[in-house]
Amino acid sequence: MNIESLKKRQNELVVSLLEKRNPDGFWEGRLSSSALGVAVAVTAFHFNDKTKHQESIKKGICWLIGNQNRDGGFGDTPESLSNISTSLLVYAAFNIQDDSIIGLLQAKESLAKYLNSKSLDVNAATVADAILAHYKTDYTFSVPILTMCALCGIPSGNAFRKIPQLPFELALLPRSFYKVLNLSVVSYAIPALIAVGIAIFINKRKKNPFTGWLRKKAIAPALRLLQTLMPESGGFLEAIPLTGFVGTCLMASGHQHLEVVEKGIRFLQNTQREDGSWAIDIDLSTWVTTLSVKALQQSVSNTPNNADRKIHADIIIADESEAGEPLWCHGEQEKLTSHLLRQQYTTVHPFNGAKPGGWGWTNNSGSVPDGDDTPGAIIALLLLNGNEPQKIKSAAIAGCNWLLNLQNNDGGFPTFVRGWGKLPFDQSCADLTGHGLLALSMTLDVFINDLSSFQNKKYMKAIRHGITYLRKHQKPNGVLLPLWFGNQLAAGHLNPVYGTARVLTYLSDITDLPALPQSVKEQLSIIIEKGLHYLCNAQNTDGSWGGDTGVAGTIEETALALGAIAGKKNQDACEKALDWLDRQYNTFGLIASPIGLYFASLWYDEVLYPQTTYLEGLSRFLNKML
Repeated sequence: MNIESLKKRQNELVVSLLEKRNPDGFWEGRLSSSALGVAVAVTAFHFNDKTKHQESIKKGICWLIGNQNRDGGFGDTPESLSNISTSLLVYAAFNIQDDSIIGLLQAKESLAKYLNSKSLDVNAATVADAILAHYKTDYTFSVPILTMCALCGIPSGNAFRKIPQLPFELALLPRSFYKVLNLSVVSYAIPALIAVGIAIFINKRKKNPFTGWLRKKAIAPALRLLQTLMPESGGFLEAIPLTGFVGTCLMASGHQHLEVVEKGIRFLQNTQREDGSWAIDIDLSTWVTTLSVKALQQSVSNTPNNADRKIHADIIIADESEAGEPLWCHGEQEKLTSHLLRQQYTTVHPFNGAKPGGWGWTNNSGSVPDGDDTPGAIIALLLLNGNEPQKIKSAAIAGCNWLLNLQNNDGGFPTFVRGWGKLPFDQSCADLTGHGLLALSMTLDVFINDLSSFQNKKYMKAIRHGITYLRKHQKPNGVLLPLWFGNQLAAGHLNPVYGTARVLTYLSDITDLPALPQSVKEQLSIIIEKGLHYLCNAQNTDGSWGGDTGVAGTIEETALALGAIAGKKNQDACEKALDWLDRQYNTFGLIASPIGLYFASLWYDEVLYPQTTYLEGLSRFLNKML
């Protein structure tokens, strides 16, 4: 493809992305429907009032029947490979339904055959052994799965016998104690710890009279605590599975009429889609909005009016809308700025006690500030306000202070809470660390004359500490692994291409900032060079990238790798990638792939991921070549 045709494609992607904004001027995206989410939601409806929710239950079951894989199992998305966790939960949901639903008996029989092929007999007590072995010491997902199965009669008999007791009473201790306790669930799953733990306690035979007495006394205060954790929307973390698990367990424990249950059921009613399905979460609006802003910034960075690589107030991107209004102008950027500023938390968060200053993944009330959306929002605000940075100075600095408080002793950044680190999804990781370092570096670069000497030193100490973490955790072959993204076809379901490409892009942007010392840039260059070596060697012969060497390519992974290696040095590899992307785009359109991970290890895809990554990767290539 020549430069003019690449610019034409870039413009198409820009116009299409801008048109996907909602009436309020930001992006909501659309998460894939989830068989697991459907199974948990319809089960909650069944335990609440199966007659009242009959139509919703039937629509959900019919969606499941229509999206069963050929092997009889179910994956996390309609495009995903079958897995035992989702398949087992769907079987549990089928097990309590009216067999008169057309196709249910056949679907249930096929599903049982799939589970048997994976050495899972739904009528045997070994179900618990298989699920616990799969998730090992992390009970975040395994114990809720087994509890829902037990409540649905799988296996028959004393199904609770082999389910570990979750110590829900420990949630009553001060939050500062959580990180030193040996909790078997991740930091964001405290509602499940409480509700599932109570359900197991109520239904399981007690071995120790004293602990039984203690736990019985803890039920009432634990339920009161659970009420304080529930957001206005009724959805814990805006997540369908978590909210469904909590509601089902409470109802099965004799707490049908609690406000937590009633609000949770309303949340599930409000989030069911027209086709009968549910996603895993309501949306990732803040995340996809910041991704969109960053992709658009790259698309204007090679325009004549934009030599300093900021989005200028007078820039109009692409064509005009049908109403004759510019698609991207000063007013639209102001609207986005105001929206992002409204999403910043200014008080201590009731869910996990997070300090003010961070951002969560959605504008809905169940969101919690985290270590990826916070740097994303800081960077987007800086890009949107390149001409008037003082407008967002206090927000950016508050966000950076939140990140500084999040940084672990190892120099890396975790997702939600500093210092937990016992289970994988609470540990530091490379992609969040790279993102956090870019946000800190850009803020330091823009406001270096406004920050005190103490603040400057604090930022630089955190940046150097983060670089040390990345150097220590970069694999010998250059790989930097992500936490919340994977690839179902790659070894261990890891995604070294995603993680390496993301981190390299963040670090490359840091090296372009004038305020950073040369010694820091030299350390970054070592990490970048090792990562580039891996990415160039991981490219498939057809020009694409998948999650790792030899894995079939996706738009998301190919575009991210393209953006990371962009430059004349790797021009041949870039052109092969662009040719592959062009063929995919012309043949299939912007098809999303299930590379996202949610709630321990639930796969999802997001409709805006291929669009934002393709636009950013293509734009980064053009910026390097022009």
